[in-house]
This record gives sequence, C-alpha cells and structure tokens, in this order.
Amino acid sequence: MKTFLLLLYLGFFLFFFLFFVPTRATSSIVFATLGRSLYGFDIFATSISSSSSEPELQLTDGVSINYNGFFPSSPSTLLSLIDPSSYTVLTEPIDALIYVTERGGHSTIYVDFFSTSSSPSNRRETIELPIRLQFPLLPAPDGRPSVSMKDRPSLFGDRLIFVSTHEPSHSPRQSWAAVYSTHLPTGVSTRLSPDGIADFSPAVSTSGRWTAVASSGERGWTGEVQELKTDIYIFKTSDASARTLVVRHGGWPCWADDSTIYFHRQSSDGWWSVYRAAITTLGDVPGLVSIDRITPPGFHAFTPAVSATAPELIAVATRRTSSQFRHIELIDVRDGRNAYIEVTRVISPNAHHFNPFFSPDARRIGYHRCRGSQNNGNPPWLLENIKSVSPETFSLFRIDGTFPSFSPDGAQIAYVSFHSVYVVNSDGSNPQEVYSGNAFATAWDWKRKGVIYTSHGPSFAEESTGVDIISITLSEDDDKAEPFIKKLTLGGKNNAFPSPSPDGKWVVFRSGRSGYKNLYIMDSIEGESAGIYQLTEGPWSDTMCNWSPDGEWIAFASDRDNPENGSFSIYLVHPNGTGLRKVVHSGDGGRTNHPWFGPDSNSLVFTSEYAGVSSEPISNPHHYQPAGEIFTVNIDGTEIRRLTHDSYEDGTPTWTSLFLKPSDVVESLQGVTFCNFDDCHWLNLPNQFNDVLNGTIC
Repeated sequence: MKTFLLLLYLGFFLFFFLFFVPTRATSSIVFATLGRSLYGFDIFATSISSSSSEPELQLTDGVSINYNGFFPSSPSTLLSLIDPSSYTVLTEPIDALIYVTERGGHSTIYVDFFSTSSSPSNRRETIELPIRLQFPLLPAPDGRPSVSMKDRPSLFGDRLIFVSTHEPSHSPRQSWAAVYSTHLPTGVSTRLSPDGIADFSPAVSTSGRWTAVASSGERGWTGEVQELKTDIYIFKTSDASARTLVVRHGGWPCWADDSTIYFHRQSSDGWWSVYRAAITTLGDVPGLVSIDRITPPGFHAFTPAVSATAPELIAVATRRTSSQFRHIELIDVRDGRNAYIEVTRVISPNAHHFNPFFSPDARRIGYHRCRGSQNNGNPPWLLENIKSVSPETFSLFRIDGTFPSFSPDGAQIAYVSFHSVYVVNSDGSNPQEVYSGNAFATAWDWKRKGVIYTSHGPSFAEESTGVDIISITLSEDDDKAEPFIKKLTLGGKNNAFPSPSPDGKWVVFRSGRSGYKNLYIMDSIEGESAGIYQLTEGPWSDTMCNWSPDGEWIAFASDRDNPENGSFSIYLVHPNGTGLRKVVHSGDGGRTNHPWFGPDSNSLVFTSEYAGVSSEPISNPHHYQPAGEIFTVNIDGTEIRRLTHDSYEDGTPTWTSLFLKPSDVVESLQGVTFCNFDDCHWLNLPNQFNDVLNGTIC
C-alpha cells in the first residue's frame, strides 16, 4: 500500500511538473539581417511654407527604428480615449504622431503626444521635442505584445487600421500580410482582408467610409522583389463589405477625397510614377471613372500622400538622376501645371527620405530618414534581442554580421563582416578579426578548441570558381597571436559551406569539382589530401550543409527538384549516403536555405520565402530580398514555425544550446546613427530593369 501511494504521489508530481511548471528556455537562435544594423530611422517633419523659419523637427525619440508615420486629425480626442489623466502633463494645443516602431525587439504601433506650444524656438539643423507622452496602440489581451509585423497605420474615429502578419497563410509563398481594424477602447481586432488574400498599404478615405489597399488578390506572390504587381481594391471600412477592384496595377493608395485616389506604379517606360484615379463611391459598389499620369518620365516618384485640406498638393518621394538619394517633393497640381517644390533636399541633401505624410492642416510634411547626419561609416557592435515566439524554448537574436556560429562551449561566436571572419564573445563584446580574406560561412570544430572552418573565395559563384575550405586555429594562450591558417581543399572548384562531424573527424562541404555542386566529406585535420568521399551526386546544386549534433544526419539545401530554376528545398541524408529525404519546400520557385540543426538534432532552423513578402518593397528599399524570414521545422517536416516578422532579408541562422538572455548581451541599438545603404540599384537603370541579377533589389 505504501508503495502504491508513493507511486501515486510521484505520478502526481510528474504530471504537475510537466503541465504546470514553466520550462526554462535552454537554447538560442542567432541570425543575420542584411543591412538592418546599419541605420537608425526616426520620423521628422518640416513646414511646407517657403516663408516659414521653422527648422526640421525630429518627432520620434531616437529609440530603435521608427517609420511610416501618420498625423491623426483629433489628437486631443485620441489622448482622452487612451489616458484622460495626461492633460495634466501636456497643455493645449496637442499634436500627435502614430508610427511603426521596432523597439522591444518586435514591430508594433505607437502614438506620441506632445504640446506644439512646447516646441523649442531656437534654430538648429534638427530640433527634438522636449516633452512627450508615449503609448503602444496594440496591447495584446494577455499583456504580451504579439509577434508580427505591423505597418502603415491610420486612424478613423476610435479605430486603428493597419497591416499585420500574425495570421499564417494557407499555402507556401503566400504573404501573411492582411489589413485589420482595432477598436482602441476595447482592443478588439477585426480582419478586413478576405481569408487567403494578402493586402498591403491601407489608406482610409477622408470620410472614413472607405479603405483602399494594394492587394495581390488571388494571384498571390510569384517571387517579385521590385514591384509586387498589386491591384487597388476598396471596401467599406466598417465591415469590409463591397470590396471592389478599382485599379489594375497600382500600389500605395492615398485619398484626396472620397472620389479621388493617388497611387504609384512602374510605368511601361520603366519609370516609377504617380497616377490619379477618379472613382465613383456614391453607391454601394465603387467604380473606376478615369486614370491620369501625374509625374512624367525622366525621374522616379513613389509613395504619394495627399491632404483633404489642400488636395492641390501631392507629396511624393523622388529619385532624380541628379541625386543618388530619395527626397521629398511637393507637386502643385492646380490647373494642371504640376509645379515641383523641393522639401528635403535643401535641408538634408545627402540622406534618403521616405514615405511622406501631411499634417491635418497641410502646413507640415512628415517623413522618416536616418537620424544620423551621414550615410556611411561603421556602426557600433550590435547583438539585438528579438522577441521570441517561443520564449520558453529559445531566445532570438539578430547579429551585425552574417554566417554566425557558436563555439561548442558557447563562449564565442564566429561570424563574417565585410567578407572577413571575426570572433566575438557571446555577450557581443570584444570582436576580433581572425581572417581578413574574402570568406563566407563559419563552423567550429566540436573537439579541437579554437578551430573554425570557413570558405575562402567569392560567394554566389560558378562551379569552377576558385573557392577553398580553410581552417583557422586560434591561439589558446594569446588572443593577440596570429591564427594558424590551413588550406584543406585542393584546386578550388567552389568548395564551400564546411560543417564538421560531432566526433571531430570529418568535415562535410559542397564542391563543384564534378561540374555540379554536390556534397563531399573529407578529413577534418589533413583535408582532402587524406582522402575524400562524395556524399551526393547529380546534375543539380546541393549546398549549405550542416551536420547534426548527434552525428546521424546531414541537412542541406538543394535544387534537385527543378535544377537551375532558383528553387531550393531542404533535404536530409545520413553521412553514409542513405536515408535521403525532403524536409521542407516553399513551393515552386521558392527558396528554403541555410538549414542548421537544433541542439537536440530533432529540429532545424532555416531561412525561407515561405511567408512571401510583408510590405511593398519600394516603400522601404533598404534591403535585398524582402521575403527572407527565419523558421524552424521538425526533421520529419512537421510544425513549421515562423520566427521573424519584418520586411528585411533575414538569413544564415545558427542554433546553440547556450541560453542567452537580453541582459547577457551588449546591445548598442539605440546608439546606431549610421546609414550605410544604397537605394535600389535598378532605380539607376530605368531602361534596364530586366538586367538585375539574382533577384537583388538593393
């Protein structure tokens, strides 16, 4: 009887522990975001009156990344709705700004209130607001912010209209972006986009009755990274009824009144231009009356904005042939004269300015730009904590570099920055360059301390290109001593993506020596001079391999389903060449790359286009392929989970058994003031859009 009671007690304790005691996170995932660390956006505003002496005003607070602003028409009403007691802090008149921010490691929407009478009067190049009240507008019911991308917010009455990616799509490569309406007093959100349809860039009409969106419709996404080929639909803001296609081929709609929409598209002559659509909205079914081109060929114009107060003024971002930067300009369309007025070029000529918007009285124009005054330079070290969709399982970090990998003891991270290999402490401190040659991919030896493998040579190259695997041995006694470099492959032929076996004896890598990129295994110390074994064989590309911690599997990316069409899937194979199977595929033409095993060897982290795109690429062009996100999947192909929600190119993830808390790392995000990126290169070639290679847009 005592034995029975003891077993019953132990069973109850085990049940309670498994189901009621929270599990401590035991691992971390670190990934790269191409270019994301090199800028810090804030929202600015300036007067559009040529007679005004008002300087440029920085509206947001310099924390994290802030963009895509909107001025609500009744800020006092909005403030009383959110926090009536705040009137004791701010005095009338009150102004407000709604915007997207990435503070806290995730995208969300904030509103800042400030007294316009408290704006400083001393003239400087840029003036910051001294007093503000700040509130998040989308708190989750349980008090924890949801992990998704939020974009292009606008307000009508007590409802916030915005884009969110929190609901998965039904098929691979279908965007998760959809338009929602949140009732601010209750926090209840309603989806306005039809199920299975991706909508972008919502805009509410002047009466609030209608909302216009750029939509991919049922066509979905087919891999576009320059222009999404969206159409403009409008529907009733209250319940999304009367949804109607009004413009074929258009994006970024904005309303001058309930019968006039401005939008952008890439014209047949290659120039991005702004157009005006006259529509009928008097009945329950809207209709198109006419479309007129507003901006002529010869320069690019996009992301238009207009105010009902001054509908004769259209604000646009332009790229003129005389400048390498985007600038905000006004177009006076009265009497068809289309006179252009420069706004930002005279204030800050050597910086990009994005996505303009008007104040309700049309006296000011807002936009976002880098808060730093320069457009180049090296940023401070950055290891940024990102909100995890599974904080009880792993933490999530973005690194300022590519191809990160952890040492077996978790004490150090190797990564690539500007093609050189660096090693840094896992808290983000003390980065040291250990190899200055052109390199990509890193992996640590499991048994020999301080040994890192990498690929030396150009990336994205043909099979015959000279690329070799090298090992970098760090000094155990003197971190200032030069590392020992050893070449492991012979004769080039694009040998890359080394990954050592957990017993420390072998290295798997890809090579083009047969005329195709396949996988090979060689000795980890002596290299291929001690023998080499071909693991996969075929007229396709097998690449980006990773050896599981338990030694049972090698994961890799391959286009063997449809060679040379750019479509990659993730496969598994045993080190002896048996058991080949596909794990995950993102659909025809999709890219699913850079697999890395989790510490338990039962799951993988990878980067993919599986969730399509999350916003119009032209509206935030400081990225390369806007569809790359980080995912995890079980090695049997089940439970695909999206980890990142943004419009950047996330890639080259790694997974370590070390658990990093935000407090464990050195973060420098708030200090980033550099803007080391170019606008889309294809914007410099208006007649050669089809010559852009590798899907690269920036």
